[in-house]
Amino acid sequence: MAELVATMVVGPLLSIVKDKVSSYLLDQYKVMEGMEEQHRVLKRKLTAILDVIDDAEQTASHRAGAKAWLEEVKRVAYEANGVFDEFNYEALRREARKNGHYGELGFNAVKLLTTHNRFSFHDRMGKKLCRIVQAIEVLVAEMNTFGFKYQQQAPESMRWRQMDHVIFDPKKIISRSRSRDTKNIVGTLLGQANNADLSVVPIVGVGGLGKTTLAQLIYNEPEIQKHFELLIWVCVSDSFDVDSLAKRIVAFHLEKDVVEAAASKKSPLDSLQDVLSGHRYLLVLDDVWNRESDKWEKLKDRLTHGANGSVVLTTTRDEGVAKIMGTVKPYNLAALEDNFIKEIIETRAFSLQKEEERPAVLVNMVDEIVKRCRGSPLAATALGSVLRTKTSEEEWKAISSRSNICTEESGILPILKLSYNELSSQMKQCFAFCAVFPKDYEIDVDKLIQLWIAHGFIQDNKEVSPETIGKRIFSKLASSSFFVDVKQGKATSYERMVGGSYYKRTCKIHDLMHDVALSTMENECGFAPEEPNRIEWLPDTARHLLLSCEKPEIVLNDSLARKSPAIQTLLCDSYMEHPLQHLSKYSTLKALQLHTQRSPFPLKSKHLHHLRYLDLSRSDFEALPEDISILYNLQTLKISGCQELCRLPRQMKYMTALRHLYSHDCPKMSSMPGDLRKLMSLQTLTCFVAGRTSSECSNVGELQHLNLGGQLELNQLENVTEEDAKAANLGKKKELRELTLKWTIGSRDDARVLECVKPHGGLQSLRIESYGGTTFPTWMAMSLNMVEIHLSYCKNLQWLFSSGASFSFPNLKEFTLRGLECLEGWWESSNMEQGKEVVFPQLEKLHILDCAKLTTLPEATLLGESYGRMERSAFPMLKVLELRYLRSFERWDAVEGPQGAEIMFPQLEELYVAHCGKIKASSGQQKVCPKLTLKAESPKLRVLEMQGSEEEMFLWIARNVTSLTNLKLQNCEGSETTTATAADNSLTQAMSAIEKWNHHDFPLADMELIGFKSGLIELCAWFVQLQCLCINDCAALVHWPEKEFQSLVSLRSLNIMSCEQLVGYAAEPSTTTSESSSQLLPRLESLKIYGCTSMVEVFRLPASLRKMTIRDCAKLRSIFSRRLQQQGQPSASSIVQGSPPVYSEVLPCLEEIDIRGCDGLTGALDLPPSLKHISVYRCGGLRSVESHSGEFPSLEGLSIGLCETLSSLPDGPRAYPSLRVLKVYDCPGMKRLPACLQQHLGSLEGVTLDAHHQGPILSKPRTWINGICRG
Repeated sequence: MAELVATMVVGPLLSIVKDKVSSYLLDQYKVMEGMEEQHRVLKRKLTAILDVIDDAEQTASHRAGAKAWLEEVKRVAYEANGVFDEFNYEALRREARKNGHYGELGFNAVKLLTTHNRFSFHDRMGKKLCRIVQAIEVLVAEMNTFGFKYQQQAPESMRWRQMDHVIFDPKKIISRSRSRDTKNIVGTLLGQANNADLSVVPIVGVGGLGKTTLAQLIYNEPEIQKHFELLIWVCVSDSFDVDSLAKRIVAFHLEKDVVEAAASKKSPLDSLQDVLSGHRYLLVLDDVWNRESDKWEKLKDRLTHGANGSVVLTTTRDEGVAKIMGTVKPYNLAALEDNFIKEIIETRAFSLQKEEERPAVLVNMVDEIVKRCRGSPLAATALGSVLRTKTSEEEWKAISSRSNICTEESGILPILKLSYNELSSQMKQCFAFCAVFPKDYEIDVDKLIQLWIAHGFIQDNKEVSPETIGKRIFSKLASSSFFVDVKQGKATSYERMVGGSYYKRTCKIHDLMHDVALSTMENECGFAPEEPNRIEWLPDTARHLLLSCEKPEIVLNDSLARKSPAIQTLLCDSYMEHPLQHLSKYSTLKALQLHTQRSPFPLKSKHLHHLRYLDLSRSDFEALPEDISILYNLQTLKISGCQELCRLPRQMKYMTALRHLYSHDCPKMSSMPGDLRKLMSLQTLTCFVAGRTSSECSNVGELQHLNLGGQLELNQLENVTEEDAKAANLGKKKELRELTLKWTIGSRDDARVLECVKPHGGLQSLRIESYGGTTFPTWMAMSLNMVEIHLSYCKNLQWLFSSGASFSFPNLKEFTLRGLECLEGWWESSNMEQGKEVVFPQLEKLHILDCAKLTTLPEATLLGESYGRMERSAFPMLKVLELRYLRSFERWDAVEGPQGAEIMFPQLEELYVAHCGKIKASSGQQKVCPKLTLKAESPKLRVLEMQGSEEEMFLWIARNVTSLTNLKLQNCEGSETTTATAADNSLTQAMSAIEKWNHHDFPLADMELIGFKSGLIELCAWFVQLQCLCINDCAALVHWPEKEFQSLVSLRSLNIMSCEQLVGYAAEPSTTTSESSSQLLPRLESLKIYGCTSMVEVFRLPASLRKMTIRDCAKLRSIFSRRLQQQGQPSASSIVQGSPPVYSEVLPCLEEIDIRGCDGLTGALDLPPSLKHISVYRCGGLRSVESHSGEFPSLEGLSIGLCETLSSLPDGPRAYPSLRVLKVYDCPGMKRLPACLQQHLGSLEGVTLDAHHQGPILSKPRTWINGICRG
């Protein structure tokens, strides 16, 4: 463990200090004047320690004195780092003062001068520097005593590897657990039999996942042994010397065939070629790390001399290695299934006991330990071995509750350490910092890189930006499986508010690698638990804090009142509502994230001189303090989503270190501060608001020489002149990927400005909002690399492109048209040549909303025979199509096709159609309803949401029944006889078409039907796989469809809403029907019934039900079916007379019940004792709420209100042992609370009571102050 700590933290930290000690700013502004000798000594001594730090790190693993020495080096290094941060800040302060900053800040800045008086600064910093130098000199003397030496490279770590193909698997657990993987890869190897070229098959996965074990299984497969003439196994590990590998391959073969060649004078590579020539062989290269492709090519050149079908099977943790070596797609090894992990643990842990002798209490704890292993057989084996010597429940709990399972006792750490040992010093520091994030925390990759830079882990490089280096480091760590679940996708609106980009990349740390990171940081990370006051969470050595708890300011104020850690990172995920205290204790911060609901900025700028990263997004202050501009080190500032923010500090031009400014989603910001051109390091500016011409604000021309990239949004473009638009020089900002252009009020003159903001040809995303022109400039038609275009509220736009322009969007994947009131067509009708080629060959998503005059989609193009026959389509790759509020929309195609030719959407998966087209209803009023059905084909359609006639929608279902998974249909026609007849005919056709299919083939899982007057019952019977069903305002539902319900064996959620004709069961059931009805909806877990005003009873509820909600069903007489009552269970009225039903048997799983507005319920409401939450409101006929057992042992929340006649609740010493929240109000019949409730009011978390129920209370509940106390 000590070895890890030293390697991961001390060496890189010393390098950072050494770089700061050598900064040119120190000499330029003479901030170390009079301290030159100590400065020179420090440079020499730091270099001397760095020379031997590798040896010290190795020695510390087995010498306690060396470990203690390293810990002291780390402590002094942190102190020196802080001291030289102060020196560098002083240099930056003097530079800013020289340029006039303090004068522009005004009189209040004088307060800052006492801190930075040259004499006091020299005296204070001189003393600090002397302490550092003295400490370093002591460390150097001790270093010489230890005799640490310079090491060129770390020693090899192959001793941790299994060196051969032999596998020990007495119970066949390993072979069973990886049987599918073995079969897949064996098939791949045998499939290369006729391949003349050498095949290389990589197996990729994180350490401890079982790659070597899988290779062993494959190697020992009888088919493999029979198929290949030669089988060779070589463990490569971290040494990829070509000659050495060649010798080892030959030596393995010699041992097999006893061929005498020891005296040969050939080179190792020549000998290798001789051995393999003419033989079909399998060579396993286990545990490869090398990324030097020239070495691999040199070896591969000799490996190609084998016979046809020869294969190299390699295992690696690094995807980069797999790409270099592999000739087929790498096989990414997945985590092992939990049942096998459990078997491995039990086999190891109980190896000394027979199965019947295993202690039950320990056996029951295995499942919790399984979760800790996260699918790693290495972790399971190691923990099982550790548990073998533990015999008590307390010992097992200690193992199970550990936050870190990678301990020296478990033996996992040395194996995972192989991956970490391969990292450079810089990468080790970056990886170690990730311990600040809890396990399973989703990390924003851009944010992570900015934090690395803020802490100095990535040094400045004249040729390559720190961000680029950071991306390379992340890619290396991700490819080596340090990070998992790496995702690149579109950000939600909330994520954009926080992160800035329309796209975002996220990741998580692999659980076992997180243990390694945490072991390296020891006590430098702090995580506040949910109730931090009850546990000591903040060690004195903490430097990096992440708080996800509520009200983090209270936690911080309380902890910092007692301690003074040198905090460098503070990340608060939750909102702050109160002021921070002990402000001077934040003076060491380099990275700060907080979201405040108080108007003022919660910290003082004078305490934040070392801050590099500041995230205040989603806070509600109106302005940042002006003196925030003295944060000369600040690199990243995030104020996105600050809805009340009106302005930025006027003197931001002095914050010359600023690299990233996230300023989008601040609707009240009206301008940008002046002289932004001076921020020459700025490379991210997510939003620029063009103010009216003023000397105090910047115009867009200020962006001319800024090398901006990523996302840029230009707002209030009505304030921009053509001259300024040209000066912005967007065409030369090659790193821009997303551009948004917004006008507040569009005019026809906007076209000239839009022409001048032409971006470079590599732009990928374009958004234009409230543009006032009638068409777009030609540069938009020539944007060949565009991936997304979104056009919104351009109210004068008549067509997208003018006549004569030739255009194509070969890479466009998403296109949105929204609120284009005057848009009549896609391009001018005179542009007839456009229909001869596919304009949108790669388009996947098309959204058209609120375009009142648009009548059709673009003209379809003949695709040829690539789909098996001649088909016409404008969108051959379209997956999502959304059409809403298109009042004039009529056709899929602008031109009528030849007879019998259908419009094809060959890849369409999701279709949304609502409020499109015009149809006259019988009343003469126009109702919105599409007539788009008969000419479109979409064989892959999964999701269909449509408003239309029942006739059309039945045909849509019939055509796509074998592909649909989600269906939402709303009938929007009247009840004319002709319409009903047409719907019946359509339903008949659909039923006939569907009969040829096996119902079990229909994948539909989620269905919502609105306003159906026919066909509803038939639809329910078609879909055996249905899991969620919602029926809304359907007159066709009068009686519970008992027969059809019997086919819905997979249904988990049923919602019935506003079906005013629904009564209940039609008639008395036959014996057969009654017996079969007991199996209705056997998997149903959630039932919601709203606004069914005629409903008298529900159907027989299944035992699986967990949650039931019934609201506004005024005629409901019982929440249980008449069928249940007829089989011996009484009605609500009979319950009052004293015949209690056994509801624990009827609904044993019910946990939540919510009943409101059901005045037809009278007498006692007898409920199952399994409930956790009960809510009863506005049920005027109820007299009591009861439990059959007299108790609710699991009840956590009881809420009852507005029940005039309710007079009693269960009473008894154990009636409510788990209750946390109680609400009882406006129940005048309830004269007093049950005694058991009255006695325990003080222990509840939340109470809402009428005043006469409160009585004497020994202690107030925690949320009493928020309760409603009615008198």
